[in-house]
Amino acid sequence: TTVKVLFFASAREAAGNISSVEIELSYESNTTTLRNVLAEKYPKLAELVLDEDNITFALNEEYIPSGESLPLKNGDTIALIPPISGG
Repeated sequence: TTVKVLFFASAREAAGNISSVEIELSYESNTTTLRNVLAEKYPKLAELVLDEDNITFALNEEYIPSGESLPLKNGDTIALIPPISGG
């Protein structure tokens, strides 16, 4: 299963200023699996992706509610969306 991950704002900075990457996952992966893979691949991103309060995932342009883990299939796109701070 190959998915495309899009990085925005502080998630992009933590991933080394890349805007997107394709990640190969095991056959029956889900968004929780992806969080763990991203934390391992990008250590500076770990604090964000392992805490659902710090970052929201969107799967194929649909927000994933906090606490839910959805299955991933080949070709899915996941966006990592950090909280937006006002000011």
